[in-house]
Amino acid sequence: MSKEMTMMPFTARRPAGTAPTRLASAIAAAFVLAGGAAGTAAAAPLATLDRNGAFVSVEAYGPNIVHVTIAVDKAEVLKGPGYGIIAQHADNKAFQHRPAADGDTFTSNGMTLRINPAAVPSIPTQSQKYFAPSLAPVGLEVRNAQGQQILKMTGWEMSPQTVNEEKTYQVGAEFHAPADEHYYGMGQNQESLSGLDLRGRTLDCKHWYDAPGGETVCVPFMVSSKGYGIVWDNPSATRFSAGVLGSTRFQSNVGERVSFFIITGKNADELYSGYARLTGKTPIPPKAAFGLIQSKARYDSQDQVLRIAKTYREKRYPLDIMVVDWFYWTRMGQLDIDPAQFPDPEGMNKQLHDMGMQSIISVWPRFETAGRYFNELDAKGYLLKDKDGKTQDGLPFRSDRTGGLIDSTNPAARKWFFEKVRDNVLSRGFDYPWLDETEPDLVPDGFRYSIGTGDRYRNLYPLVHVEGFAEGMRAWKPNRRVLILSRAAYLGSQRTGALFWSSDIKSTWEALARQIPAGLNMTASGIAYWGNDIGGWQNLPQTTEATKAPLLDPSDARNVVGQNHDYPELHTRWFQYGTFTPTLRLHGSRKEAELWSFGKQAEAVMAKFNALRYQLIPYIYSQAKMTHDTGAPFMRPLWMDFGSDPNVANIGTQYMFGPAFLVAPVTEQGQTEKNVYLPAGTDWYNWWTNEKLAGGQWVKVAAPIDQIPVFVKAGSIVPLGAAVQSTAGKQAIEQIRVYPGAGDAEFTLYDDDGLTYDYEKGKGVVSGKLRWKQSDGTLSASGGPSGFAAAAPKMVKVIGR
Repeated sequence: MSKEMTMMPFTARRPAGTAPTRLASAIAAAFVLAGGAAGTAAAAPLATLDRNGAFVSVEAYGPNIVHVTIAVDKAEVLKGPGYGIIAQHADNKAFQHRPAADGDTFTSNGMTLRINPAAVPSIPTQSQKYFAPSLAPVGLEVRNAQGQQILKMTGWEMSPQTVNEEKTYQVGAEFHAPADEHYYGMGQNQESLSGLDLRGRTLDCKHWYDAPGGETVCVPFMVSSKGYGIVWDNPSATRFSAGVLGSTRFQSNVGERVSFFIITGKNADELYSGYARLTGKTPIPPKAAFGLIQSKARYDSQDQVLRIAKTYREKRYPLDIMVVDWFYWTRMGQLDIDPAQFPDPEGMNKQLHDMGMQSIISVWPRFETAGRYFNELDAKGYLLKDKDGKTQDGLPFRSDRTGGLIDSTNPAARKWFFEKVRDNVLSRGFDYPWLDETEPDLVPDGFRYSIGTGDRYRNLYPLVHVEGFAEGMRAWKPNRRVLILSRAAYLGSQRTGALFWSSDIKSTWEALARQIPAGLNMTASGIAYWGNDIGGWQNLPQTTEATKAPLLDPSDARNVVGQNHDYPELHTRWFQYGTFTPTLRLHGSRKEAELWSFGKQAEAVMAKFNALRYQLIPYIYSQAKMTHDTGAPFMRPLWMDFGSDPNVANIGTQYMFGPAFLVAPVTEQGQTEKNVYLPAGTDWYNWWTNEKLAGGQWVKVAAPIDQIPVFVKAGSIVPLGAAVQSTAGKQAIEQIRVYPGAGDAEFTLYDDDGLTYDYEKGKGVVSGKLRWKQSDGTLSASGGPSGFAAAAPKMVKVIGR
């Protein structure tokens, strides 16, 4: 088999008798999108084993990552990894292979993998002749660096079936599930109101806009409390069952092999470092991404955009980005800007830039048949096709889904799409694109992409669509950081520079509650930059079913909320939560959506939290550098940092925001106190009162409308920035808070120009180390900007003194 074939990122083989696809024209770009480059040879496997006709291939990606592939066709196990995986990061050097009678063992200083020996042939019984599976058995076990068994595969599956007129298989694997094991990740699922642990649940891992609790997004990376993660390498619709009847199962709808990666680590950060090696580093977003982003569905003129921006400046409320949402165009897919609404986009953007703001504009991948590009795209074959090879125009069960979908699996279509958007829209002064409908909304089941059926590549679209655009952006402006707002993700999507959000959620208390566990499992899937539409996106009901008196006066917001008396309270609680998420973005299908739109009382509270957000920019931006370096998210479920405390395993209502903050958002109407769990092993300080409490207990915490429960872990250093109107200029450090613990403490303070890729070369980087010495109660600083080391000790405020 040629080297080029072994590294192909396509997990599928075409069954005999089916028509060929346009693979040849897609291969070169597909290598790039999978993280490789055409013509670069992938590493040979450590071994390819024959288990009575079941072939097993083992390949390493460093000392703590192995790729296991199983199939009945040897050619299938010799193919390279699938989409999203960086094939050239394969590295077998750390492992030794030892064949023996009891199986084949692969050992490094990070893990040991043993593949069971082939079963001894025997004469089958009558029941075995009828019921026995046709596949040869394959079993494996994984031990960590300490020699403890952490994973055991007990079976695998290849069941013949026909999907979308293609002969293929349902493929899967089954693993033993100890009673004390907990499971996290697998993308975004909004079906839980509070619990985080996936144990006992069965998830449909597929992009599904219409999921009952809110859109689901499939990122098939599962992390276990036993110190390992599994990356399931199959982009078709996948069912994941966690710890049900003693087993954990992955089961994908289309495939010719079972392919998965096992990552081990002694802590959560090592697992995410492995995931980053496997699928790509998370870049540092432009610093503006961490400030306030103002959006609405929709601002219908440039005058309105500028009026809102100027009002923020007049009120002295910090703001970094203004967003122009959909229907600024003359027709869907026209890829133009309506001159009646936006007569001078360049002038509008110049005014925003002069105010220290940047802009985002929405771009959709759909093309109405009456638009100026539809016939060209149809003739070139650049749109999603039906089974007969005709362009699919919308979906019959959705009245608002007219138009053809750009086929972003086709590299030529991706290039065409980016260049038209660049020349027609972005070149008018806009800073960043918002790629909407990236699931995509035109569900590909039953249809065909250029590389194969929509069923086979069900979850792939957001990766190829967004990454293709990101590559175009970087080629266009090589030293300007990419920022893309995107609605869905897949394996490796974190490397695109995208900010992801939870889609078109409802404007209700229940929807707010669902955001917290949904977001925590999304960040646990290696997608660090996740947020949501503050206040919810869907049309605001003008009445309410709330039975408690609202905590904020709605009487001066009737034009927006109608008789929805508690909505100012809901919006304010949502904003408080958003203050402690990676991105803070106001959005919604309401008459108004700005800080001042929901009454004077609500405005005052949100302005307070917006000011706090900007105070925390130095702290948050330092966490962005940590995520870039390690792959670990900084919005973290409690199990990541307090795994030895069994009480945190299923808590999805509170989380860590960086190493210091524990945040417990308020998600119930009329609530003014909340039970909060303080993890064991450390003390905690109430952010608002500075009261010190011991960990390992539930506490009842006051939560008046201008506060949510926020605690700081003892032993933390928190730098606070000076008041600014945006991140466009330098922000001085105004105060350094020290929350003493049992020993010394450190914090690495990071800064750069906030806009270019110079940080990748180590240029323009300002990194300082803050050190607290508990024994004598002093803080010292090294590095940082000129004079910082001398000035830092004078900025210190020691809590509890």
